[in-house]
Parts: sequence; structure tokens; C-alpha cells
Amino acid sequence: MKADIIKLDGGKAGSIELDEALFGLEPRADILHRVVRWQRNNAQAGTHKVKTRSETSYSTKKIYRQKGTGGARHGDRNAPIFRGGGIYKGPTPRSHGHELPKKFRKLGLKHALSAKAKAGELVVIDAAEAEGKTSVLAKQVKNLGWKRALIIDGAAVNEGFAKAARNIEGLDILPGIGANVYDILKRDTLVITKAGVEALEARLK
Repeated sequence: MKADIIKLDGGKAGSIELDEALFGLEPRADILHRVVRWQRNNAQAGTHKVKTRSETSYSTKKIYRQKGTGGARHGDRNAPIFRGGGIYKGPTPRSHGHELPKKFRKLGLKHALSAKAKAGELVVIDAAEAEGKTSVLAKQVKNLGWKRALIIDGAAVNEGFAKAARNIEGLDILPGIGANVYDILKRDTLVITKAGVEALEARLK
């Protein structure tokens, strides 16, 4: 499939042939959902923790005699039934991550790229280069109509462009190796440089 290439100033810079195997698939929500879920679960810290009755700071002395009070039998104030006592079966530190085959992760990325192409939210630019001036780049981005955009570059991100983009709200930039399903779907516009297209094609073959 063919796509037009534009410059950051809005001018045309020819066209490019996009691989149908990456950008021409029929997007499947179930595949995208599984990959996003895998990403978000792996990113979850899993550091949640509560104190059990052996870790709370009350005395372990028996609070009243076993019989004759008319109340329930208790040992100490650390029991979960009391305010300030231990929590029964509460969360403990653990990993929320799970395995997902590498082939499936690649497939998910292909479907994410295809979803953006099908929705008309894919833009190919000549290069993502700037001299580090945020005001100049912000004006170009505004003129192009990008409000929430992800830019995918080649093997490395241009240092001047990264510096200029740092303070522009809603604009993210990643090298080709960092492209992932969650970030692609999260943004309204996916912008890929010519070098980024080559990097993705090499990565996903």
C-alpha cells in the first residue's frame, strides 16, 4: 500500500510503499486486548502489602478471660475482627506479569499499525529533526493538527528533536525498537519517519 510522505513544515516529500503484512491487516480487537493486557500487567509494580496479625503492634496478652464474659473467645487485639488488628488474606507483594509468546507480541504490533492505517491516523514524515527549539516545533505540530501524537523514529531519536519535543504536551517520540501496542493505541495520531518504517519492517519480518 502506498502512503504520502510529508515534511514537518507540511510540504510533500514523495511517497512510500508500506508493507501490507504490517499495515494492511484487518485489525482484531482480541489480539490487541491481549497484548495491551500483557504490557500493563508487566508494568504493574505489585508492591501492595498489608500487615497480618503477626505483624501488628498490639500486645499478645489475652484481652480477657476465656469463660464467663458472655462474649466471644479471643486471644489478643491483633485478631482481624478488631480495629487496628491484622488483615486476613490481604494483598502481598507479587508479580502481576504473565507470559505471552514473542510471535503473538509481534502480531499484536502489526495489528496496532494496521489499525492506525485503516483509521486514517497514520502519517509518514521524511525525518524527525529539529534544532532544539520547542517554539518552532510546537508551531509545526499545531499547523499539522497533531494533538495527541506518537512519533516513531529509526534506530535512534534525533537529539535536537527530542529536546524540542520534551515540553510539548501530547507529543511522544520513541525509537523503532521502542514501538509498542499500548503507546500506539493510546495516541490519536501515529507518526512514523521513513527510517522508522524501515526499522519496523526489519524488526517485524
